[in-house]
Amino acid sequence: MFYLIKSPWLLKKYYPECIWNIKTKEKVLYLTFDDGPHPEATPFVLEQLRQYNARATFFCIGKNVKEHFDIYEQLISEGHKPGNHTYNHLNGWKTDDQEYLENIAKAKKIIDSDLFRPPYGKITKFQLKALQGEKLNLKTIMWDVLSGDFDISINPGNCYLNVINNAKEGSVVVFHDSLKALPILKYTLPRVLKYYAKKGFQFKILLQDG
Repeated sequence: MFYLIKSPWLLKKYYPECIWNIKTKEKVLYLTFDDGPHPEATPFVLEQLRQYNARATFFCIGKNVKEHFDIYEQLISEGHKPGNHTYNHLNGWKTDDQEYLENIAKAKKIIDSDLFRPPYGKITKFQLKALQGEKLNLKTIMWDVLSGDFDISINPGNCYLNVINNAKEGSVVVFHDSLKALPILKYTLPRVLKYYAKKGFQFKILLQDG
């Protein structure tokens, strides 16, 4: 499975409409979790975050929110921020524009957020522009560092190294609160939190003031 751990500058230049990281000199990380809520993975993530008084942004799939609305409400009540990740985890490159945007709008009805992350990071320029319009008015969040926790072939130790070797002040880091990622997440997330907490980092939600 091929994927880039660190988002290349060329990709960021091609999609300047997207938020890839937060420019800051403060010791702050922006942890994000995609694909939940999940009845086993999300409570585990929340428990780990609680230990470090950490806040995170959860890009939720609409159908999962509908099925596990209690967990969705819990993550909000604990100070975390939800984001829209489409209703059915659609790939923007492989989905008709109208269908894609309607799917996002469907998710927006139950996910109260001004943030959106495209599944797989795949979205067209047309789709991006439509998201910024009056009807949806969503800010598209990409990432600076991809942990690789979704890769079942990865060694958990390498997943941990993917993060600590690349994430710095203002980085947006991707994890997944999904069943597939959970075995690797159980190893990686506690260690990432401990590593950065020891260095004096805080963990905040995205666009807290925006």
